[in-house]
Parts: sequence; structure tokens; C-alpha cells
Amino acid sequence: MAKKKKILVLNGPNLNLLGTRQPDIYGRLTLAQIEKQVRVLAKELAVDIDFRQSNSEGELVTWIQQAAKQFGAMVINPAAYTHTSLAMRDAISAVGIPTIEIHISNIHKREQFRHHSFIAEVAVGQIAGFGVESYLLGLRAAVSRC
Repeated sequence: MAKKKKILVLNGPNLNLLGTRQPDIYGRLTLAQIEKQVRVLAKELAVDIDFRQSNSEGELVTWIQQAAKQFGAMVINPAAYTHTSLAMRDAISAVGIPTIEIHISNIHKREQFRHHSFIAEVAVGQIAGFGVESYLLGLRAAVSRC
């Protein structure tokens, strides 16, 4: 019997405020509601997921570093750290597992400072602008890579 695939889904700062934070940009779903949808799809795709959120860059880096031992791929919504975190970029590069970068909003249609992603440089690909569907598309992409 084949070993069941495991995927880490990481969420960066302020995503714990989804549902109330700028709903015109991020929608009205909470992170818990998004997680529920991701878990439903994971079950359909016969994969295990570990869904986590932190506002701490250091904690996210630690989880990324530990991922290589436990997961076949990673889906990450780095949120604001997308544009600032060399530490997360370096950790993703170091662990070498396929990583899909996702965003609820289209970062390329927003403020200029959001257009550059340090994560994109080390990710398999980037999915942005599809709302909660970005998570589902990201999970599908990760499954195909692990």
C-alpha cells in the first residue's frame, strides 16, 4: 500500500483576522472556514494536511525547517512576509520540498510594494487573486508535486 501524502499548509500574519479584516479585499470567510474547505478537498484527494497559522516570522521559519522530515509538499500564504522575509525564503530554499505560494488577493493588482515576492523565487509557482479558491488550487498543485 502506498504511503499517504502529507502536505503542510502555512498561513502568515494577520490571516487569523480573516472574515473581519478588509472583507472587500479578503472576503468574509474566516481562516477556520477556509481550513474546513481545504480539509474537505484533502479528503477527496486522499492526502493528509497540517493547517497552521502564526503571526511570528520565527515560528513560521521553524515550521518550514521541520517540514522536510514530515511533508511531501507545502502550500504557503506568507501574507505580509511575502514582501519582506528573506528568512522564510532561505528556509524554503534550504528544505527543498515543493512549495506553492498562494494569496487570496491578486498582489500584482495592489500597491506597488506588494508586487515583489521573495517567496516566489523559491516556490514551484504562485497562485493569487482567486479568494479561497487560491487555497484549493494550491492544494491541488502541491498534491501533484509530492
